[in-house]
Amino acid sequence: MVKKRSIFLIFLFIFSSYSGLDSVYAHSMFNSAEQSLGDYRVQVATAPEFPQIDEPSQFLIKVTKGFDYEEVDNFTMGIRVYYNDQQIDAIPPTSVEGSHWDFDYVWKNIGNHIVKVDLYDMEGSSRVLTYTFNMGTQSPFGILFIGAITTGAFVFLGVMLYIYLPKILKKSKQE
Repeated sequence: MVKKRSIFLIFLFIFSSYSGLDSVYAHSMFNSAEQSLGDYRVQVATAPEFPQIDEPSQFLIKVTKGFDYEEVDNFTMGIRVYYNDQQIDAIPPTSVEGSHWDFDYVWKNIGNHIVKVDLYDMEGSSRVLTYTFNMGTQSPFGILFIGAITTGAFVFLGVMLYIYLPKILKKSKQE
């Protein structure tokens, strides 16, 4: 009984570690948010989740309407980017066909940014709808942190296998 349970626990740990390496996300991305104003909801995200300074990344924007979150056919949107309470960049109002707008962007400053997204001329709204989001960037050393966490996980796995695998193999040879 103990042998089967131990093997199952090790298999479960290895399988769960492997599934974490897959590209499917069970959670929302860290650098993403959504906000509803009026009858419209705007979702923003960045790809990669933590953009690097002076490297190309993408803004991912989606606009939906109503409580059923129906995708809109088109929209006009402008974006203002603030850092330390000063506007550092602006993207002029752009007409977008469909409900998704993905575009390249290069971040210049490390840390938290305030991104104001202006949605223009939407049906049922007589004013510009301004959505405000916090977006963060990562320093070039951020990848070291991710690497340290990953290395720690693999070292833990190695120690667990070193401790428990010989015991399991020894018991299986005795039976």
